[in-house]
Amino acid sequence: MRGSMRAPAVAFVMLGALSACGGSAKPPPAPPPVTHVEPPSDDDGGGSDGLEVTGTRGHMDPEAVQAGVQPHASELETCFTSQVGKHRYLGGKVELKWQVDATGAITSAQIAQSDLGAWPVEKCLLDLARAMTFTKPKGGPTDFSIPFEFSGKQSSLWWSEDAGQAAIKNHLKDLAKCDGKGTPPTDATVTVYVGARGKVVSVGFATGQEAGLDATAWDAWADCAEKRISTWQLPDPRGTVAKLAFHLPAQ
Repeated sequence: MRGSMRAPAVAFVMLGALSACGGSAKPPPAPPPVTHVEPPSDDDGGGSDGLEVTGTRGHMDPEAVQAGVQPHASELETCFTSQVGKHRYLGGKVELKWQVDATGAITSAQIAQSDLGAWPVEKCLLDLARAMTFTKPKGGPTDFSIPFEFSGKQSSLWWSEDAGQAAIKNHLKDLAKCDGKGTPPTDATVTVYVGARGKVVSVGFATGQEAGLDATAWDAWADCAEKRISTWQLPDPRGTVAKLAFHLPAQ
């Protein structure tokens, strides 16, 4: 089943569809600067240009999803605005995914996809997602996801996949130091920004489609990995902020 759902009126952009599927992909090409887009009005003229939600087992009405998310709309925005500071290059897409049981209780909330590259923002979004409440779904347990887009004020330059892999290949073993801090991911994407003189200036994570991910163990690993990656010295992007992504476990 499928239904429409309008985006909450928040200052960042909530993307065009909710879905119950999707996985991490290789780094996208350099995106154009993103400008603020107004959310759809309450009167959509009978069209279906709002958001959609699909469950893989049961079904959650789009209105029920919005009822759970809308009270936290301003807090979701604040997760981004409170962390940006001087990091004007931060921007990208984050897909939050929930799994709920037959009673509507959240059994898992995760960052299913992200190229934002800012763990403090992603962790803030996760904490809010885990605290939301939803009504009982129709037909049993279900899952659904909502993609958001956050607008950067300054552009960054995506390195190619080959360039990114070459930059980080000698550093990956450093992440083994985090194995005892939490649970290392079996399917994850790491996004990194590189500034002047090759200094890592921001790091973020997505967990792929891992079901039943232990929140405490994941957060502990990500906290450690962010600290380790932030010490890496990578090639100097020379006058710009570079952005790269790589997958874990490394291929």
